[in-house]
Amino acid sequence: MLKYDMKNLKGDLYGGIIAGVIALPLALAFGEASGAGPIAGLWGAIIVGFLAAAFGGTNTQITGPTGPMVVVFAGLYASLNGNPELVFTSVFLGGLMMIAFGVFKLGNYIRLVPYPVISGFMSGIGGIIIALQVSRLFGHEPAEAGTIPALTSIPSAVMDPNLVATALGAITLGILFFYPKSLSRFIPTPLVALIVGTVLSLFFTGAPILGDIPTGFPDFVMPTIDMGNAFIIVEAAFLLAVLGSIDSLLTSLVADNMTSTKHKSNKELFGQGLGNAVAGLFGAIPGAGATMRTVINIRSGGVSRLSGMVHALLLLGVVLALSPLAAKIPHTVLAAILIKVGYDIIDWNYLKMAHRGPRFDLALMALVLVMTIFVDLITAVAVGVVLASLAFVKQMADLQLESLAQTPESLSSDKERKLFAKIRSRTTLYAFSGPLSFGAAAELSHRMRSNMSKNGLIIIDFSTVPFLDLSAAKAIEDIIRDAVTSKQDLYLAGANDAVKKGLKAVLDDAHYEKGCQWFPSRLKALEAATKSGKYEEAEE
Repeated sequence: MLKYDMKNLKGDLYGGIIAGVIALPLALAFGEASGAGPIAGLWGAIIVGFLAAAFGGTNTQITGPTGPMVVVFAGLYASLNGNPELVFTSVFLGGLMMIAFGVFKLGNYIRLVPYPVISGFMSGIGGIIIALQVSRLFGHEPAEAGTIPALTSIPSAVMDPNLVATALGAITLGILFFYPKSLSRFIPTPLVALIVGTVLSLFFTGAPILGDIPTGFPDFVMPTIDMGNAFIIVEAAFLLAVLGSIDSLLTSLVADNMTSTKHKSNKELFGQGLGNAVAGLFGAIPGAGATMRTVINIRSGGVSRLSGMVHALLLLGVVLALSPLAAKIPHTVLAAILIKVGYDIIDWNYLKMAHRGPRFDLALMALVLVMTIFVDLITAVAVGVVLASLAFVKQMADLQLESLAQTPESLSSDKERKLFAKIRSRTTLYAFSGPLSFGAAAELSHRMRSNMSKNGLIIIDFSTVPFLDLSAAKAIEDIIRDAVTSKQDLYLAGANDAVKKGLKAVLDDAHYEKGCQWFPSRLKALEAATKSGKYEEAEE
């Protein structure tokens, strides 16, 4: 901000104002859905939105309440019976965790969640948001908090609708889905839906409304740890931190693509964490980078972090001056807005083309989606990441083992091929490509040891291996020990210091020094083998 370019002022002001106008109905809706009330949603958009813009690492990012964050927060709010000290302590701790993610430079690692996991998770979040709002669309409240009670409440709500609420909800949904895009550039669709639905409710009464909304600045909430609920508080804080980080960094990538810039991941996490920590101290719901609002900010001319700050200041003006007007907003109108949000969160693009991609990715996406809705968010993401990682390790192991089988045919020079031809009948040559993974270690050991009785010499080429993990080193250890026991000759070629150190860590000195011979390159090992004359006699 110290070097602000005044030529960006017009675009930043306009982008921030448009983003703030769009954020208004969403903040109210998310606040109402969270259980903490519409005013908590507005203050979440103000506090997190301003601080994340001022201290974050993505110039054009708009931050505020988002679907994933609100779903977690609503579950936490219900679990702790709405106790503000405990609920907002979790928000505060989640913010501190995000700050720690940034300080310890974990931003680049958090983005390494596989796409099918993100797709399934976000689609599951969209499904949860829709499920939680369907009963409200018909003028009823779910009997209990949670996804399953919300789903079981839908049939009774549909069979006994509040006709006024249902009509208002249907009109609002119609506007949200069919409002002309050409007009949305001038008056954002969510705002049109909010105004039309609320104005109609003044003439057609009978739908439940928000009622009185507090005005003025929020009260300070002292963080409190109740040992009986400590696990729930810390678990929700960690989930808020992880989801907020993923949500924000994915939005940062979208902003990068649109602006041809590069965000600073760890600085972004620091700004997001600071905003959420302060929000937790003032009874505001947590937030993260909001993709739709960020895109609209950029398209409206937003260039710098000033646009995000203007967005927050606009909402502050609304809270201080216009919040009494929000008391007339019907629940069904906000429910319709959230149903559209949930619909937009679902990854329809992937669902349409998933059948053309790998079956495993589709199955993984479906598993994460189902677990997100019916189990819990942490388990869904954890299981998805673990399964995706295991599948990747299996694929890499298969490629490494396949390259081993092709090694003699891939000798790099005529000289090597001629040397190997002389000793081929009594020599097995293995060459590893890249880091040797633990996934290939067990099968590698089995394949190589099975050839020991057939050949007089085994050459293992480490020229392109930068390091060994413990599993791979143990596999090589088994091969060396078996070679010594069966009096087979073993040449190790091209190993760098890191590979030698890894092997020495698992071998005693006798096996390390005497169990094999070391050569600086594969060529030197082949030259030594042919010069010895021990391995040529079986060629006749």
